[in-house]
Amino acid sequence: MKRRCVSTCVMIMVLLLFGLPSGAESQETSPAPEPPLATTLFPHDDDQRWWLSGQVNLIGQAHGEFDSPYEGEHSLRASDERALSRLWTVFAGVQLLRQVDVMVAIESAGGRGISDALGLAGFTNLDVVRNPDLGGTPYLARAMIHVSIPLTSETASASRGPFTLATTVPVRRLDIRAGKLSVVDFFDVNAVGSDSHLQFTNWAVDNNGAYDYAADTRGYTYGLIIEYVTPRWSIRGAEALMPTVANGIDLDWHLAQSRGENVEVELREWTRLVLRLVGYANHANMGSYEEAINAFHSGNDPLPDIEAHRLAGRVKYGVGANAEYSLGAGVRLFGRTGWNSSDTESFAYTEVNDTAAFGGDISGGRWHRSGDRLGAAFVSNGLSSAHREYLRLGGLGFLLGDGNLRYGRETIVESYYTAHVWRGVFGSGGGTFIANPGYNRDRGPTFVGMARLHLEF
Repeated sequence: MKRRCVSTCVMIMVLLLFGLPSGAESQETSPAPEPPLATTLFPHDDDQRWWLSGQVNLIGQAHGEFDSPYEGEHSLRASDERALSRLWTVFAGVQLLRQVDVMVAIESAGGRGISDALGLAGFTNLDVVRNPDLGGTPYLARAMIHVSIPLTSETASASRGPFTLATTVPVRRLDIRAGKLSVVDFFDVNAVGSDSHLQFTNWAVDNNGAYDYAADTRGYTYGLIIEYVTPRWSIRGAEALMPTVANGIDLDWHLAQSRGENVEVELREWTRLVLRLVGYANHANMGSYEEAINAFHSGNDPLPDIEAHRLAGRVKYGVGANAEYSLGAGVRLFGRTGWNSSDTESFAYTEVNDTAAFGGDISGGRWHRSGDRLGAAFVSNGLSSAHREYLRLGGLGFLLGDGNLRYGRETIVESYYTAHVWRGVFGSGGGTFIANPGYNRDRGPTFVGMARLHLEF
């Protein structure tokens, strides 16, 4: 039954992305050119040295009751659930010199996610803070200085935004950013699958689920990013602080034993294809699944306990690939795949050891709604043998723990429709089908419905 449901969802997704006639088939089906749409409530002038903008994102989600012979401390609850998350951000920046700008972002993440964001590796709402006890008190999310060092006199136009205030940039340059930031504002970015405000909402769709990037529980850290940019390719590297504990709010400043190292190569050699290859190595006070399992079998621990077997300076490493491709006529495709080392504790993002995702979106220009988008994606997440055995024996991760486990890959199909209502007002509806929630074949499947309101100032 579960396999038939997954197959049906995948077929629907493929039909949505490829079943519509291509705009290249005839001039009659090509969408007519339309004037640029206003996508913010207030205009932003390009000739000013300062920047001020904001956004509000409300996501409501719900699921019905589903089959579950048992439930653990970190399970997705099998009873009916409804939850609303509230996120607002204010960006402010100023261009100090032609090649130097600074920005800050104040944010509030309130409300909750279904089951308090527990029980799923590919959780359904990226806006949810994984520690609901933090509440909605505003906090400093980002505070960065950005220095761009030109390496040529040739320039190209650039889209002005909170991360880059310049309207023209050297085509060959060195970009340096330092301060409080989110690593995935600059790494593993994908034009089709990275924006929980207008696109997909799932953790394993908007980011690479196996990319355990350095961050606190809100998704931010302090770090340094250096990027060499050329017209056809870029390479960027980052050093960032790790949390003191898994999914923790406090960051560890002992760099000799705790840090996240990241490198990414971005290739733009082709007209329609962009390819990114990322690798990382995290050093932190992380546990070993094998050590926790062995201590349980020897009778030293009543249950496997990853926290009791942490070691300062332990290393977790991983790799990932990310691609986006434009088919033309408003159709775009994307894909991600990733893997990380099997025995070291999942620590900062989510509990995934390997993942594969693909999907795409279609512009509403096909039906004379150029500001709208329809998207669909498929994700398959997996665990290492040590990680799954740890959960089977009753161990708890920072997100997962049903008290038992009959392992199966967590399979996710998500779709959405985003409508541009007026200027900076967007409304979305969609849903996520999940087979084997938390990698458990004994539980589910389930469907999580989504409604979203986004305001851009």
